[in-house]
Order: sequence, then C-alpha cells, then structure tokens
Amino acid sequence: MKLQHRWCRADPAFYLQWWHRRFKNSPYGGVVPELASRKHMEAVVPVVDEAIVKAGLKKHELDAVAVTQGPGLVGALLVGFSFAKSFAYALKKPYVGVNHLEAHLNSVFLEPEPPPFPFVSLLVSGGHTAIYDVQSHTDAILMGQTRDDAAGEAFDKVAKMLGLGYPGGAIIDRLSKKGDPEKIHFPRTYLDKQSYDFSFSGIKTAVNRYIQANMHQYEEQINDIVAAFQEAVVEVLCFKIINAAKNKGYHHISIVGGAAANSRLREEVNRQARKESLSVHIPSISLCGDNAAMVAASGYHRLLQGEKCSRDADVYSRAIVLNAKC
Repeated sequence: MKLQHRWCRADPAFYLQWWHRRFKNSPYGGVVPELASRKHMEAVVPVVDEAIVKAGLKKHELDAVAVTQGPGLVGALLVGFSFAKSFAYALKKPYVGVNHLEAHLNSVFLEPEPPPFPFVSLLVSGGHTAIYDVQSHTDAILMGQTRDDAAGEAFDKVAKMLGLGYPGGAIIDRLSKKGDPEKIHFPRTYLDKQSYDFSFSGIKTAVNRYIQANMHQYEEQINDIVAAFQEAVVEVLCFKIINAAKNKGYHHISIVGGAAANSRLREEVNRQARKESLSVHIPSISLCGDNAAMVAASGYHRLLQGEKCSRDADVYSRAIVLNAKC
C-alpha cells in the first residue's frame, strides 16, 4: 500500500480551504462556470505545490498522477486534466483519469474500517444523488438516481429562497438544530417505494409555496422551515438506502459525497441501520466534499489494474458507467 499511502498524506481538505479563501461563490448563489475555470487556472499550480510540500515529498518521488476526468464543469475539468497531462509528461510518470463519482465511493476506504465488498452506497451531493451496488474499487452498478434535482442542489435552492446564502447545506444543517421539524410538514416523495430513484423538485416547490403563502411571517419561522425541509429529505434518503441494503441482502452501507457531512443524515441513517443490524460507513467530514485524496485512492486502484491514460484522452461532462476506462 506504499503508493496509496504516499498519495494520501496531504490534508484532503486543503483545496477547498484554499478555494474559499481566494474565491467565494456566495455572491452569485452558486458556481459560475466561466469564473470557476479562470480561478482553476490561477489555483492549480500553487495548490499542487502546496500539496506536495504538505506531503513531505519531492516531485520526482511521485509514482503517478491521478486526475479527475469527469463528470463536472468542462472548463474546470480541462484545466486540471491538461495540467495533469503536462505534469506527468514532464516527470515521465504515468497518469490516470478518475471518475469523480467513483472517487467519492472510494473515499470511505481512506478510513480505518472500510466496508467489505459488496455493499450499497448512497452518493449524495450538490450535483448527484444515486445509489450504487459497489462490487469493487473500480466496479459499481447504478441502482437508482434522482430524476430531477440532487439533494444537495435542493438544499442550495431552498437556502437561496430564504436568503440564507451559499452553499446552503451547511447553513441549513446549522439552523435546523434551532428549529422544530414537526411544526411544518413538507411532502416525502418516494416515487415507487420499491425503486431506488429520487425526486426533490417537489419538496423544493412545496417550500417555495409555503414562503409565498406566509410572506408576512415566514422570516420568523426560518429555523422551523429548514428543519422540516431537512427532515423530509433525510427521511427519503434513509429509507431508500436502507431498503436497498435489505433487498440486496448486504450488511454494510456507505454514505458519501458532500451532503454526507449533514449531521441529521448521519444521525438518522445510523439510527435506522442499527434497527436493521446494518453497519454504516461514512467518511470524515474532510473527506465528504470533493478532495484530492479520494481521487488519488481511486486512481491507485486503476493503476493496479494496469490502466493509464493516453496523451489524447479527454474529459467528459456527464456521468458515464463507473467501470469505464480511459
């Protein structure tokens, strides 16, 4: 495991910390693709240099380069992917492209007690909400996904409706602790309870209608509104992932992605899993959001299989099957 250890020594949260110090997206209510791409161009060299220094390595000591290939914003992906190509070429090292979603699934293996294969995983973030049957580090079968908004996206949009700022997940998580989730009821959209698909556009609309119907008093109810909204989302997420594990006959589940940092989701999925004798695996908070360590971990397993990208490999913006190669 020497290669994996050397790749993962740097603080996995350093990139997000650097990003928020240098460029906050909150004035725009979200990420602006063109601005993000330009800031990636400014950030990539100092961020890589900082990571290598923090890892206590020299560039020539690196064994390989792992880089996110997709899905995501094409402009930002191109900056990172092009840099990785050049960086690897200059060092005469192999490089491998990593699926962003697969990297999240592998983030749980950076913890001391990862789940054994196979297991089911709920990947929940601002851009994706899906359940996977995880067979290996490089093979995961999609069981179901959101048909509209991702859960994290719904959090951001509800926060924007209420004027709470961006990103909305952490703000709603914090304020919900002061509210009563039982005072207001928002719908739980299960679609077919035996399916593993999600839909969060309806609850987002329900919150908007509640605001419109209570224009003169909703500001006094914000804590209760976000608590009730969060409870509705968490209830559906927990039901789906627990049901997936039971139907598959698996004893281990994982929750990964940026929204896996939500304290209520962590609390409730653990509570329900105990009732079903299931083991829950959730990465540390610093490993939930996008981070370099999870990309390195996924790239490590790809390289073990003999994979590496050619010089003409390109990025992709939309999700593809997770066991696809460069």
